[in-house]
Amino acid sequence: MENGMVMLFNNLPEDKYRHVVISLTGHGGFRDRIRRQDIAFFDVAKKPGNDISWYPRLARLLRELKPSILHTRNLNAMEAQFVGAWVGVSGRVHGEHGRDMYDLDGSNWKYNLLRKAVRRVTHRYIAVSQDLADWLIRTVGVSPEQLDQIYNGVDGNRFHPRGNERPAMERPDFFFGAHCVIGSVGRLVAVKDYPTLLSAFARLKSIHRNPAGLRLILVGDGPERDACLRQAAELGICDQLWLPGDRKDIAEWLRAFDVFVLPSLGEGISNTILEAMASGLPVITTRVGGNPELVREGENGMLFSPRDTEQLAQLLLAYSQDDAARIHAGKLARDRIEHDFVIERMTANYSRVYDDLLART
Repeated sequence: MENGMVMLFNNLPEDKYRHVVISLTGHGGFRDRIRRQDIAFFDVAKKPGNDISWYPRLARLLRELKPSILHTRNLNAMEAQFVGAWVGVSGRVHGEHGRDMYDLDGSNWKYNLLRKAVRRVTHRYIAVSQDLADWLIRTVGVSPEQLDQIYNGVDGNRFHPRGNERPAMERPDFFFGAHCVIGSVGRLVAVKDYPTLLSAFARLKSIHRNPAGLRLILVGDGPERDACLRQAAELGICDQLWLPGDRKDIAEWLRAFDVFVLPSLGEGISNTILEAMASGLPVITTRVGGNPELVREGENGMLFSPRDTEQLAQLLLAYSQDDAARIHAGKLARDRIEHDFVIERMTANYSRVYDDLLART
């Protein structure tokens, strides 16, 4: 979600839109990737749990800022639509980018009561996948006329296939003797389900003809990091595993991979899948959310059932032992990015929604 915001801020016309970021509980490192210097950041300091004390703080802030458009994103920020309506923000849009462990399939009745109430004060909706768009219509009752489905875009210049050599990383010894480097990029949180990938890698080693040539890299950080390290030790794969933590040079890391894996239990539209595809990598991911809209099975990657360790191990085995199939799938992945997921298309679609909202004023 934050990646999508950064791409919008960096690519929408600076002379047309001014941006202000209001967070509920602080800002992450994503703000460092925003090129514009005129973006203000505010925090309404929401407390854990059912805290509504941030409502009046947000109301005061919106009255001071006088925005033409209030754009909220995902469930946690949705209630800000009530505040926007209360203070009279003339254009109100809500974006759905995906769901977390507590509501993977969007069926939680309490959350859906809130969503239906918010629907009455929201002018437009944006869904990053067709899966989310269908759910908004079917479950939340959003009118198709209110809804725009806009895919994320990816910077194809920054994310591109590597040449003949892997990029020089800080641990060249790790890659010595590597035949196939399996990698993933993401938050180390429960919804990403990295335990399944760790178990599948251990299983892959047991059936591969060259297990010593396998490597696994998980780029990212989060509350599940220690659990992942403990599991890796129990599985006996620590010598072939690297967890480098949060990194800003994601494009370089992707060019060090041969196969990209995302074992998530739920996804909207994954920016990391798009970035992996732009980097010319075959993608193996779960058959959930918007993933099947990105990965065409048997063409630019493969899909598997969530938490199915054996199925994932078999798919990894196929790609890791067939260089030609891996390279061909990666080329198709890059071609799909260039055809369907360019940043210019994404920003043009957001611009159209914003301009329609501005026309209401």
